[in-house]
Amino acid sequence: MRARRGRNWPIARDIVIRRGPETAFLVGVARHRQPRWEAEDSLAELEQLARAAGARVAESALQERDRPDPRYFIGKGKAEEIRGRCGGVDVVILDEELSGSQQRNLEQLLGRRVVDRTGLILDIFAQRAQTREGKLQVELAQLDYLLPRLAGAWTHLERLGGGIGTRGPGETQLESDRRRIKTRMAKIRKDLEQVRRHRALLRRPRRKVPFPVVALVGYTNAGKSSLMNALTRAGVTVRDQLFATLDPTLRRLTLPGDRVVLLSDTVGFIRKIPHQLVAAFQATLEEVQEAELLLHVVDISHPHAELQQAAVEAVLGELGLADRPTILVYNKIDRLGQRPEFPWGPGSGRVATSAKNASGLDALRHEIVAALDAALTTAGRAAGEAERVTGGAA
Repeated sequence: MRARRGRNWPIARDIVIRRGPETAFLVGVARHRQPRWEAEDSLAELEQLARAAGARVAESALQERDRPDPRYFIGKGKAEEIRGRCGGVDVVILDEELSGSQQRNLEQLLGRRVVDRTGLILDIFAQRAQTREGKLQVELAQLDYLLPRLAGAWTHLERLGGGIGTRGPGETQLESDRRRIKTRMAKIRKDLEQVRRHRALLRRPRRKVPFPVVALVGYTNAGKSSLMNALTRAGVTVRDQLFATLDPTLRRLTLPGDRVVLLSDTVGFIRKIPHQLVAAFQATLEEVQEAELLLHVVDISHPHAELQQAAVEAVLGELGLADRPTILVYNKIDRLGQRPEFPWGPGSGRVATSAKNASGLDALRHEIVAALDAALTTAGRAAGEAERVTGGAA
């Protein structure tokens, strides 16, 4: 498997899965106050992520715990059990984010490389990124993840790390690498700011022609890109895998009454999404933040569709978009067998579709028109109220 490292940082081995078909052992944790099916579903999703990164999953294990073990995250007994089951395994992947010390301790005990969920997702993003912007954003997220874990790269010099008579080259090299990473992160942020300014320039002529922007959002693999292609014939890459689309795509969509909008498709969301990615992908997510209307695509055939919907809504809230006008698009109804009956109608803000067989697309187009009209009416009322308040104050 391939991953962008940016620079030859000494700890890159800790989060990057090597090129080639690797064998993985997956480990999940079920909290006692958490329904077990949630942990099992998350572990199944981790298997999808591992396969998307190019790994072959050999085995998995799930441990029930009240709280994480401070040394190994999982219990030492469970870790020793996993060590006995790791014959032929290249990498152990945990369905949680580990601290640097937990990752190092597990590697020493298991005798295998250990990757956490965040590191795995970063690896997938590194493989998928195609544009310069996408690669910069992934590198920034990786470096942000690496920085607090950097000390682990110098454990072979830890006796030189500090204290009377122990200060020496280990401390010097560690501080040097920290400075190098911070300098590189500052450079990437500067480059991404230039990307934002360039995008702002591109939006100026777009704003002169009053085409509203409608953004597709949703859980990864919910069918956003398929829906984009079905509505606009955009030719966006579609694969049945997590995070097939990273870079944003913008296409013209004609609606009833010859109204025109710009439809945007961008990266999908996921449960336990690394905060480093949300922060680093601000430039890409600006297309979502600029949208007048969101189409929240939900894979209604998924057994835990409501959980995925809630995960997306949580990320939208983090982006300050919780109150943005939204249509819920329940996609993949073709997978439900007999055609289901839904209790909503026109103007409800909900539409059932199948991007695969084009079912429900006309209803979606009409719902977009209704939602944009409602948003314009609301905006007009707010502007009128503000004008009355201003006039009264004068």
